[in-house]
Amino acid sequence: MTQPRPSDQLTSALDAASRGWHVFPLIPGDKRPAVADWETRATTDRERITRCWTHAPYNVGIATGPSGLVVVDLDVPKGPNDTPPPAWTHPDIHDGVGVLFALRERHGDDAPLVACEPHDGFAELLPAAHIVKTPSGGTHLYYAAPEGEPLRNTAGKLGWKVDTRAAGGYVVAAGSIVNGRPYTTVYAAPVAALPDWLTTLLRPAPLPPQRPVTVPLTTHDRRGKFLNAALNGELARVTNSGAHQHNNALYYASVALGQLVAGGELDAYEVTEKLTEAALSVGQGEREARRTIASGLRAGANRPRQVAA
Repeated sequence: MTQPRPSDQLTSALDAASRGWHVFPLIPGDKRPAVADWETRATTDRERITRCWTHAPYNVGIATGPSGLVVVDLDVPKGPNDTPPPAWTHPDIHDGVGVLFALRERHGDDAPLVACEPHDGFAELLPAAHIVKTPSGGTHLYYAAPEGEPLRNTAGKLGWKVDTRAAGGYVVAAGSIVNGRPYTTVYAAPVAALPDWLTTLLRPAPLPPQRPVTVPLTTHDRRGKFLNAALNGELARVTNSGAHQHNNALYYASVALGQLVAGGELDAYEVTEKLTEAALSVGQGEREARRTIASGLRAGANRPRQVAA
């Protein structure tokens, strides 16, 4: 396949923006961001988009958090040895689509299916949503994020070959080219509301309020070493997180350190600033990072943790 013209991706970026989806450039022919701080820089501004995509044939990323989206990513096996685990072994389950249909049946979801445009020579029935096919044969189902629900990225939480992208994540948009093959819209409907049963499964489990947990240490020096190790370990969780896991890692690090803040062991301002610095170092936007940190600290406060001197 010949190298696509910049106008091809520009059209795709403008189409996504017209739907209210915040876009940013990906490396041409790749799925990685072409800019740092991509979530903050993602935009729906047509002039900014036009200037960017006339500069180079960037692929198009959609920042799912600012766009108010939850995208269910239904993947396919990577090879003959990539088989379902025992919990998902069934004659009708061969990929993420099969897992999703099994989940629909378990949760009594009998919402209508839609017939998608042919892709790779065949059409298929899928749950009603805005639907994009990936070059590998995977499927992206675009849903509207529920109001007031802080849903985040997940990897395998719903089942084998099923991931989701929400706050802190992004997806490669239709019109992008990877390995010479396009991401293709096969059902161009407006996004549907995320089914209630999916919202329930994706909702983070709250930490139950508990009395402070005390970690016994014999000397003040050991106490300081423990707190330093706890802080550095959670900062490393963020800086060592995978490309699509930065925001999840930041949230869980904030919860863990929030327990120590609530127990009076660490200073909230210092923890916030150090976590923000770690988030910025992996390309997260400052505004979104601070929101995630604040949310994690609040969750951690439900389970204060103290260290005995």
